[in-house]
Amino acid sequence: MRIKYQTIMKMNMIESIKKIFGIGTVVNYAALIRQGAIIVDVRTPGEYSRGHIRGSVNISVNQLKDSLHLLPDKQKSIIACCATGMRSSLAVNTLKSNGFTHVYNGGSWTELEIKI
Repeated sequence: MRIKYQTIMKMNMIESIKKIFGIGTVVNYAALIRQGAIIVDVRTPGEYSRGHIRGSVNISVNQLKDSLHLLPDKQKSIIACCATGMRSSLAVNTLKSNGFTHVYNGGSWTELEIKI
């Protein structure tokens, strides 16, 4: 059975979208934390003040590019989180494009808190 070119392109696009949003990737966040990963909560300071993961660092996604100097080193594991996973996805892309190599989208901070 031959698979049409359009079908292959759709499958590739779906896989690319999954990679961008970290869908389908199983990450052991608790192990990352035990190994020294830091959590960067990219919500606004107001959102962060209403609840956050203990020990997390708050750097709003809008300020992230100008605040990269606050992060220890580009080899350290970083888990980004926010309210739903959208802003943390943007943060992951920002961090990776600035040379950070071990970056994970933790999604919603409330769901991430359960996983660690």
